Amino acid sequence: MGTMKLSDEQIENVHHHGYAVVENFIDEQTLVCAQKALWELFPTPADYFDNPGTHQSYTTSQFAGLRLFPYPNWDLNRLAVYPDLVDAARRICGTDDLDLYKVELWAKYAGAIDYDQSHHFDYGNHSLVVPKNSSRQCQMTTFILLSDVTEEDGPTKLVPKSKSRDIPLVPRQQPKGALQDLEISITGKAGTLLVYRTDVLHRASNFLAPGRSRFIMLVDFQPRGWSWTGKMAWPDHALSPYWVAAMEKMTADERSLFGFPRPGDKYWDEQTLRDVGLRYPLMDMSVYDSLTGVDH
Repeated sequence: MGTMKLSDEQIENVHHHGYAVVENFIDEQTLVCAQKALWELFPTPADYFDNPGTHQSYTTSQFAGLRLFPYPNWDLNRLAVYPDLVDAARRICGTDDLDLYKVELWAKYAGAIDYDQSHHFDYGNHSLVVPKNSSRQCQMTTFILLSDVTEEDGPTKLVPKSKSRDIPLVPRQQPKGALQDLEISITGKAGTLLVYRTDVLHRASNFLAPGRSRFIMLVDFQPRGWSWTGKMAWPDHALSPYWVAAMEKMTADERSLFGFPRPGDKYWDEQTLRDVGLRYPLMDMSVYDSLTGVDH
């Protein structure tokens, strides 16, 4: 379990200022296991900087270090459904019926490429429209720091809504450098959580020293049923060699965050219980069976 649930004050900060930063959000054991699992996907900083030339793929784009869910190790996959994170999403999104609509890991290495960005709103590729100012229901986007982030480590720069309320949502991207006098740096120890809304101006920044690196996980939630919002279509990732194992290890409630039919849903009958059980051999199907009254 998490060590630092979001307080009511932090929830209000998300709605009023557009963001909240929570230190020590991920418990130490979960964090250490997740950090070790990173090296199944990325070069360690020591390996990378020992010979950057062997890792040319990271020089092609700011986003070359992105890796999409699911991952080969449960120690990373379980961060997406971390109980205190789901609790925060329910309170910020204003509903218990959540859609976990994006999970990404992002690795950056100093000198690989220019990571500097202009301030922008994230709603552009999270929604077909724009966020609704008069509603407290919103998409909740997050960064989970998996490495320490100081001013030298390319921290996210964010403009609190208290300083940007008069800036229109369109255009989505601001002129480069225009708002730097209003921004704050999101720094913190590994295990820190940044929660922010898609109508908050923010940007990536460059590393300020050689040999530095940054690793984060991005997990985003929204109220289920919004046809105009989203990022990933999970069935498009269900042929990943790691998908079956991830689903098998989750609880029914955790699977439902990805859109998996809940226990008691009309989807479940004798045929679907049998065939879903074949697709996910280690999944306990009894939770779906017992609540539908199917006897076989």
